[in-house]
Amino acid sequence: MNILVTGAAGYVGSVCAAELVRQGNQVVAYDNLSAGHRQAVAGGARLVVGDIADTEKLERVCKRYGIEAVMHFAASALVEESVRNPNLFYSNNISGTIALLGVMASLKIRRLIFSSSAAVYGEPKIVPIPEDHPTSPVNPYGETKLVIERALAWYDHAYGIQSAALRYFNAAGATAEFGEDHRPETHLLPRLFTAASGSQAAFHIYGDDYPTPDGTCVRDYVHVLDIAQAHILALHSLSKLGSRIYNVGHGKGYSIRAVLKAVEEITGRKLEVQVSGRRPGDPAVLVATARKLRRELKWQPRHSDLKNIIESAWVWMQNHPKGYRA
Repeated sequence: MNILVTGAAGYVGSVCAAELVRQGNQVVAYDNLSAGHRQAVAGGARLVVGDIADTEKLERVCKRYGIEAVMHFAASALVEESVRNPNLFYSNNISGTIALLGVMASLKIRRLIFSSSAAVYGEPKIVPIPEDHPTSPVNPYGETKLVIERALAWYDHAYGIQSAALRYFNAAGATAEFGEDHRPETHLLPRLFTAASGSQAAFHIYGDDYPTPDGTCVRDYVHVLDIAQAHILALHSLSKLGSRIYNVGHGKGYSIRAVLKAVEEITGRKLEVQVSGRRPGDPAVLVATARKLRRELKWQPRHSDLKNIIESAWVWMQNHPKGYRA
């Protein structure tokens, strides 16, 4: 299949593009490299540097390579930044995606896998969170993802664009080739590893007064390879099942302090810890139930036990101490 992967130079997009190539697909990696890395584009994928808002270029690329399906990862994704600068997120995540959908509609490309987020739920009333849980985002990032999810139903109705929106929880871990390299880095494991490697004096916990057993946020961590597999399974199921929304989670939550302890054990290094105030827009608990994904797509999170996640990410960071810059 000829597949356009937007945001293919980013963390999850790079792993998914690599898996698609490995399975014999022709992949066009479309990325403006504002947050991604040229070195993260999978071998065998064709890199096109471009913005999803550039509809003329996007249309030329889709025509030239006979694109049959789109996996859409390109988005602004830092929760704290979305609170400070919502205009950026509404512009990139909503306007950009609508531009992409317009090109798909005009060219009759009718298969889309959308990278959504557990942030659409906000503060959960039920844990683990099912897909029919009320959606009430507490930050602009989650709101922009929810707006697109709602739009997708109408684009299916009007243009026949079938889609799967994958609400994944905390992507983590690494493959031998691809790992996390954000600028700035806000995700938990890379920040812990930076502290463990001595690159910074202390690890900061943002808030220890949440209504959780140890006061720190609880999250559901999913290995990036398992997330990639969920995207590929969803793509192949569209013609049979039609448009869908799925949670992608392991179903077990770990607090910040629990992950910190596991990192200390695996790396053999004791971290200095400082507690700061809460970050705006952080829910206390986000843990999924992924029964629907397991039942309908036979998805199994084969790589998502916490030890494997931490070990894979630590190995990647040791081999890439400066990220992709090296």
